Amino acid sequence: MKKKIVILSVLGVLMACGNNISYAGVNPFSDVPKSSWCYDAIDILVKDGIINGYNDMTFKGNKNMTRYEMAQIIAKAMTKVDMEKEDKELVDKLSLEFKDELDNLGIKISDLERKSDNILWKGKIKYKYVQENHNKGNDKHSNKLEMRLDPKAYIGLSEWTANARIKYVMYPEQDSNANTVVERAYVEGPLFNTKFSAGRTPIEITQGVIFDDGFSGITSEFGSNVFDTKLYIGRYSEIDHDVKENENNKDITFDYYGVQFEYTPQDIFKLNGGYLILNGIDNDTLIKVEDNKANIWYVGGEYKFTDNLKLIGEFVKNTEAREYGNAYFGEIQYREADLKIPNSWQIYMGYRYFGRDVVIETGFDDVKSDQKGLVLGATYVLAENTTAELKYFKGKDISSDTNANTLYSKIEFKF
Repeated sequence: MKKKIVILSVLGVLMACGNNISYAGVNPFSDVPKSSWCYDAIDILVKDGIINGYNDMTFKGNKNMTRYEMAQIIAKAMTKVDMEKEDKELVDKLSLEFKDELDNLGIKISDLERKSDNILWKGKIKYKYVQENHNKGNDKHSNKLEMRLDPKAYIGLSEWTANARIKYVMYPEQDSNANTVVERAYVEGPLFNTKFSAGRTPIEITQGVIFDDGFSGITSEFGSNVFDTKLYIGRYSEIDHDVKENENNKDITFDYYGVQFEYTPQDIFKLNGGYLILNGIDNDTLIKVEDNKANIWYVGGEYKFTDNLKLIGEFVKNTEAREYGNAYFGEIQYREADLKIPNSWQIYMGYRYFGRDVVIETGFDDVKSDQKGLVLGATYVLAENTTAELKYFKGKDISSDTNANTLYSKIEFKF
């Protein structure tokens, strides 16, 4: 048991450097820049007695190290059993950064996540309250308590996993329970040098503008941390989401084919783009398109001006839409709400335009399909893994050209 705990600790260190150094496709014998925060992390671990060696067992703080040399040091640190919480977090961060080098040393991050029962459990509990106001008279409010479990089971000694998402929802004001649903159920693992998944699997495209949902089908991801490609083939159906729970979802079914590209030449700059074909749309009263199909292209990205200031945006167009086929947003984010750091916080301000005939099940909480306007919000970390969010939208319902505003609040605990 102690041995497993030790290995888990070591992998953690390797993850820490990952935020500032790109590891995919990097020469393992290239120097880690002296400006990298990894040196500070290693220095802290040395002072705390977690790391006590560099070749001759003396840490040479004045010498640049190669990525391979640093991975060796981290691998030694992983043999430590008793570590303070802060040291363990540094180990976790470093392990992600030097994942490839650790793999070459025969240490796999996925192996460290495994529990004695071969199942990893994650989840969240959240409460949210939403107040919507519309000139056309459809004012409404809702509050909801939700519990979500995301189990991951490792299949034998392979790198394949079986994954699920189980969700239970309660509406306090109605004193009633929604159905407990299995939102996701899929297998995932390496296949022909790709990351492959099959089943009711998540869709991660357009930064959440069109979908933040799942579909029944297969996905394949390949490439590197610099240039990555994702392929999607499957069928989207009303059974893949709960329309009653979120009225922004649209009760439609269609065949789905998509490709997305992501380009990250630097940590401060990212681009994405892609193309989707939706065939056989069975309800064109919710999305008005020609010949029951949608051809959608999109492009977007993000840029970090500083560690505390980031600009993100996306533009999406459905070329088969009859009327409202465009969707886009731009947003400035200041600071970062780190779940591990109580009292950390983030604020944002932006603009949304979400055309009715392209947005299907958006992942944005502050605005719905067929709305446009200004948004602002804040997130505050109340305690480790516990956040409070407040978001406000003021604008219009696009198709009716009437005023609308929304106040969204949420408290969430992740485990």
